[in-house]
Amino acid sequence: MPIPKPLQFYSEPLPGVDTGELQGKLIVIEGPDNVGRSTQVTRLKAWLEQQGHAVLDTGMARSALAGNGIAKAKEGNTLGPVTMTLFYATDFADRLENEIIPALRAGFVVAGFALVPHAVYYLRAEVPTLVSRVVMGSGSFDFWESGMDMRFGPDMYESYVRYQGRVIRALDKMATKYDFTTIDAAKPADLIYRELQRHISSLFLPPKPPKRRSVAKKA
Repeated sequence: MPIPKPLQFYSEPLPGVDTGELQGKLIVIEGPDNVGRSTQVTRLKAWLEQQGHAVLDTGMARSALAGNGIAKAKEGNTLGPVTMTLFYATDFADRLENEIIPALRAGFVVAGFALVPHAVYYLRAEVPTLVSRVVMGSGSFDFWESGMDMRFGPDMYESYVRYQGRVIRALDKMATKYDFTTIDAAKPADLIYRELQRHISSLFLPPKPPKRRSVAKKA
């Protein structure tokens, strides 16, 4: 599915926002937990800045309005799913209005989401790969990444497997519907990084001139 240009909203636009003024690039790195999104975004940000691009890296639970509240709420593991959803919706709305749109208006490259992006890169890995990265990394499962607030299993491991499986199935459906670029995230991080570099580099290529039609003249 072709991404419309200039940037557009998925549904109702924010009042007073002229998408024609948004000259930057909006890039999304998506995937389940522990797939390596943060690692790749950090490396891509440094690379893009070396290429002369101003870059804003934005993600969930980082807004000035709701970020601290979400962090405190997650410490106690006591809030219900509706309350947490409202917290995250507030966080998203705040970052969209006060970070993402101003940065795009200034011509930044933004690694985030909200408007219809220029590209979505889906780092896809199966649950066993994610589990091995947890074991080799922190060595323990996170309460929220395991979906323990919804109790998908009797313990963190079982809940993690079932919850992340659901996340992957949901992302697979979105990848088909919204034409994500799917990248095999079971590969080594360096190979994933180079593949992302190739894809993102193409976003900055000048548009190809239209082909000239030759008209045959009769003698």
